[in-house]
Amino acid sequence: MENFFRKLKVIATDRALRNRIFFVLGALLVFRMLAAIPIPGVDTIRLAQFLSNNQFFGILNIFSGGGLSNLSIIMLGVGPYITSSIVMQLLTMMFPSLKSMYQEEGDAGRAKFTNYTRWLTVLFATIQGYSLLILLERQGALFPLDMGGRLENLLIIVSGSILLMWIGELVSEFGIGNGVSLLIFAGIVANLPTEISQLLFSYDPSQLPYFIMFGAIGLLLIAGIVYMTEAERPIPVTYAKQMRGMKTTSGGGSTYIPLRLTQAGVIPIIFALSILTFPQIFVNLFATSTNLTLVSISQALSTFLQQGLAYGITYFVLVFVFTYLYTAITFDPKTMSENLQKNGAFIPGIRPGQATAHYVGHVLVRITLVGALFLGVIAILPLAMKSLTGITAIALGGTALLIVINVVTDLIKKIDAQVSMREY
Repeated sequence: MENFFRKLKVIATDRALRNRIFFVLGALLVFRMLAAIPIPGVDTIRLAQFLSNNQFFGILNIFSGGGLSNLSIIMLGVGPYITSSIVMQLLTMMFPSLKSMYQEEGDAGRAKFTNYTRWLTVLFATIQGYSLLILLERQGALFPLDMGGRLENLLIIVSGSILLMWIGELVSEFGIGNGVSLLIFAGIVANLPTEISQLLFSYDPSQLPYFIMFGAIGLLLIAGIVYMTEAERPIPVTYAKQMRGMKTTSGGGSTYIPLRLTQAGVIPIIFALSILTFPQIFVNLFATSTNLTLVSISQALSTFLQQGLAYGITYFVLVFVFTYLYTAITFDPKTMSENLQKNGAFIPGIRPGQATAHYVGHVLVRITLVGALFLGVIAILPLAMKSLTGITAIALGGTALLIVINVVTDLIKKIDAQVSMREY
């Protein structure tokens, strides 16, 4: 407790740190104000009917920070930016020039890589925005518009998505923590009162055992997520002594490389959800098409989406695969081995160079297996709870909970780092 009050004192007395925190709060306030401004032509009654118990739009609503629930000008949220970032990371595996630009060309290369990501965000926002507008208009959530009205709405929501991307980058630069993650976090927290009210509204005394079970599992889930998020496998590293004459000039110290069990964080779940939204969009757009082939495909996809077991298995497999894939993108054992060798460091008992890269890669594969299984279970657990209890309000609980806990723990670490830096 004494340590907590000491950190609060540092935050209160340090002007630069205080300004960073106020900047984050101000950005989140602007974000919530934008989420309350609807686009033109919204039929609120039909919209509420359409969104009720719609899991697909529940997923999109997470990434929009609650902006989709009232079709606000930021209804796309940071979803297009997240998708473009993931696609650019995947492209670095296919094109060595992109990988070199991102990892080896310094700040200039990363700035160019970021610009490519932004342009790709505009493309994804345009495609996703137009599809959503057509879909919502067909469902009656939007009043029928001519082409000019559609283009006006499309320009508004694409601009809103770009604005959120800019706000997120400003928070990352001038605030504390990852700006995009904080926006998603703010949207989830802002929706908590609505989710709780829906849960209480659907309360049935006969389901009391299920609610108690859900509460107990929720507490265990929070503890498990925190434990697995912080869990790491340390690899010891020793720096060779450098001698000049009869004296040791440098080196000789020991440290370790922390390999996290959930190295990829929540990205695999986000990417898996993004992939699973495409069948939903296809079904909603072409279920009433005059083309028999498109209708048959949409019917097959609709049948697949309604089969909870097949959907859950697919979701689990996608999360599992993307965990390994994203870990391979973000952590290269060969590059780490080369950096250790350049700095005169080695892993005790392991030869430098290729042997070190092979050893680290072997360790990474084994611990990633644990992390991938954990993320897969977290992803499908709410779906299993929904099938057991019939309570639709908890269908997205695991994903939202994982995002919230990851963001909070990362933010606490960033604040602690800022406080420690100012204390020394």
